[in-house]
Amino acid sequence: MQPKLAVVMALLTSITSLLATSCSNPKPTDGAGTTVGTPTATYDTSSTSNDQSKGLKIGALFSSTGDLASIAQPLPSAVKLAVDTVNGCGGINGAPVTLVSEDDQSDPSAGSAAMTKLTAVDKVAGVVGAFGSGVSTAAAAIAVQNKTMIISPGSTSPVFTDRAKKGEYKGYWARTAPPDTYQAQAMAQLAIKRGFKKVATIAINNDYGIGFEKEFVASFKKLGGTITNEAKPTHYDPKGVSFTSEVRAIFESKPQAIAALVYPDTGAIILKDAYEQGLTKGVTIMLPDGAYSPKFPDQVGKSKDGQFIINGAIGTVPGAHGKALEDFNKLWTATGKPLTPYLQHTWDATALIMLAAQSAKTNTGEGISSKIREISSGTGEEVGDLCKAITLLKAGKKINYQGASGNVDIDAQGDVVGTYDIWQVQPDGKLKTIDQVNIQGIAGAKADPKPTK
Repeated sequence: MQPKLAVVMALLTSITSLLATSCSNPKPTDGAGTTVGTPTATYDTSSTSNDQSKGLKIGALFSSTGDLASIAQPLPSAVKLAVDTVNGCGGINGAPVTLVSEDDQSDPSAGSAAMTKLTAVDKVAGVVGAFGSGVSTAAAAIAVQNKTMIISPGSTSPVFTDRAKKGEYKGYWARTAPPDTYQAQAMAQLAIKRGFKKVATIAINNDYGIGFEKEFVASFKKLGGTITNEAKPTHYDPKGVSFTSEVRAIFESKPQAIAALVYPDTGAIILKDAYEQGLTKGVTIMLPDGAYSPKFPDQVGKSKDGQFIINGAIGTVPGAHGKALEDFNKLWTATGKPLTPYLQHTWDATALIMLAAQSAKTNTGEGISSKIREISSGTGEEVGDLCKAITLLKAGKKINYQGASGNVDIDAQGDVVGTYDIWQVQPDGKLKTIDQVNIQGIAGAKADPKPTK
């Protein structure tokens, strides 16, 4: 009896400890009203498997806090809207879809802990996220280990394509925003079109910044441009708080423009510092999707005469021009929330996970992975309405999902192609789309043939 008593006492001690932790650390909620976790514990994933007995369970992994929060905070609401829409027409595989949301804090370590919780504790079959490429790098490795499908609506680094080609992701990775291989080309074309022949770069030192910079440098040089600091590229610490030396370095080479491959919080510090040092006069700032936040001009601040410091800055961002765009925009507008970047890409990522599970007739990561390409880029009936798509799948018919962000034809590397919007900061601080670049032709030559079954 003594050994059994010892086991019982040990279990009671563990449970008491867990309850105390739960009571002393209440979890916040995100903009979608979904519980957000900030896990710090380590979990055993050696026997993790998706439990499909209670219906499909999916996770949302986004930056509710940290450097990317100004862009990513609204995105969990788009996941919830898609889940609520599907649950409103019967759910997936005859049961409601359950959503668990986690905050990755814009940090790979926190994101790794959150992803581990989603797979090991919550046992989700699919995850929508992350947004930052550095976080997605960490999360994707955990997804593969646990056979969980992960689809990012905003991680655009080219490194994912390279890793997928090497077979590292085993079909458990995809994204609904095109890789920066193409965005870098769009920015290079924009620079040349504006008459810039000499450009310097500064990049956040992570997969996103370094990957974007590599592709931009190659594309710009191919078009006849010169990277003035190519010999001494400037990369900054994502966790840094002062960048005075980095700022001086990028302007020393007298560029006509700066390709500032930054995130909002740290990017705002850099550009404000450059202005205060008197370095930005006559130099155009070019920005990527990573800085495309309505709050960004305010973050950088205003001059003494009340003008926005980055007035006139130009940039690129993946556009949303899908066949289901109008319907999504109406649905979103009815929530009373403003339309912000990447909402459509997030909706599509969520839709793909749910529709793939319905197509596979199983609520597992393996099943979802096996059907992602078929339902996104196959030969089935084109459909953008989620409820109609589910009805067709239940009837045994094949579909080709047409998204709000684009046609989301997922290729063998988990990539899509699309269009890019050219935007500019206006005198009132608003971001206005002024042009569009379609790289479909460029990308199409490299695309894999569509699956036939």
